[in-house]
Amino acid sequence: MIENVIDWGNTILWSYVLIILLVGLGIYFTVRTKFVQITKLGEMFKLMKESPSTKKGKTQISSFGAFCISAASRIGTGNLAGVAIAISLGGPGAVFWMWVVALFGAALSFTESTLAQVYKVKDSNGFKGGPAYYMEKAMGKRWMGVLFAILITFCFGLAFNSVQANTITVAFEEAFGTNRLLVGFILTVLTAFVIFGGVKRIASVSQVVVPIMATFYLLIAAYVVLINISEIPGVIGLIVSSAFGLNEAVAGGIGAAIMNGVKRGLFSNEAGMGSAPVAAATANVSHPVKQGLVQTLGVFVDTLFICSATAFIILLAGSPQEGMAGIQLTQSALASHVGPWATTFVAIAILLFCFSSIIGNYYYGESNIGFIKESKGALFIFRIAVLGMILFGSVSSLSMVWNLADLFMALMAITNLIALLLIGKISIAVLNDYLEQKKAGKDPVFYASRIKGLKNVECWNDETEETKEKRKDA
Repeated sequence: MIENVIDWGNTILWSYVLIILLVGLGIYFTVRTKFVQITKLGEMFKLMKESPSTKKGKTQISSFGAFCISAASRIGTGNLAGVAIAISLGGPGAVFWMWVVALFGAALSFTESTLAQVYKVKDSNGFKGGPAYYMEKAMGKRWMGVLFAILITFCFGLAFNSVQANTITVAFEEAFGTNRLLVGFILTVLTAFVIFGGVKRIASVSQVVVPIMATFYLLIAAYVVLINISEIPGVIGLIVSSAFGLNEAVAGGIGAAIMNGVKRGLFSNEAGMGSAPVAAATANVSHPVKQGLVQTLGVFVDTLFICSATAFIILLAGSPQEGMAGIQLTQSALASHVGPWATTFVAIAILLFCFSSIIGNYYYGESNIGFIKESKGALFIFRIAVLGMILFGSVSSLSMVWNLADLFMALMAITNLIALLLIGKISIAVLNDYLEQKKAGKDPVFYASRIKGLKNVECWNDETEETKEKRKDA
């Protein structure tokens, strides 16, 4: 009964509401920003090298640091298991629609991340912010901010973490034949140590190892593409033709391709969902647009590189075994290219990717609980719920955990997209300010007073040590 209710909600939201909002607003902001996600691609790479100022002996989070925080959440299940699910349910054409979501979604990522920077607030560790904050400060609607905070807490802390746990246990079952409940119990205990403050080194190690594993995965994918280079044009042709229902041999049709491509694309790159802005707000930069551009690059890295790598691995392997989907499909496809060791490699990689994401997802929830109300009791209940959902996801069916995640993801994204529709013009004005300063040969420095009518801004009214240095250099 619960699955039927979830399926009904997903059908309504994904078939009608979210696809129109996501793609429609993506195109709208692409036009309004004059294709900023393409024209400023070179600028994005340059900004990654900028270093933050230091204050009271404490180094602030750089643009690259904030990029890594969001990448740790992005890279993982969606790239390896999500792509496989999209292809198995929507055919090769789903990959094309993942690319479309990335292209136009990048403009949404720019908009939401720039807004997060404009309306960020100071805290003991530097800065914090996100959609809940710009809903309250820019729109004057605290109720909407509270609603978003509740949705992101349930979405990332509970639903997404059940997906991460499910992917880990299925991958280990495929690679080593281990009992899923046992692996889930171990994972739950490790997570408890981290979120209750006992063994925080585990999270630190994961953040170091994950980029290395991601690079290694891309190298393996590049090798697979090179040894099958003659087949690449045919695979790309299959992706495009299937996307528009031109290939009758592919099951699912155009509707399934679009819906699954958009679903898994959004799950993977998070563009417009409202999660990446939470990380974007932590960066110490001289102008909000700088972090907006850096987070835009993250969408391309996630979908156009890592998701495409998985898609090529699967499609170059030929027809999958009957009933195989999710992470098992990725493991099987990679093993057919490079040998049986690939199954073990993917299992270990997904453990590191997903465990890092579990911790990141937990902190997304924790920070938004703090927005609603600082409460040790609420935080304790949330931690117990997180552990419960990890154990639940470890033994649940593939469809159950992914459908639950899709439902909360849709509700959360719709809330954020409505806010972007209403206040996105602020990010356009901030972008124009950035471009004017660049045209004048300056390294852009932002002040709230430069934008007419901008109010309730905490961090851009006075000169910081960094902006003073930038002004003197200019």
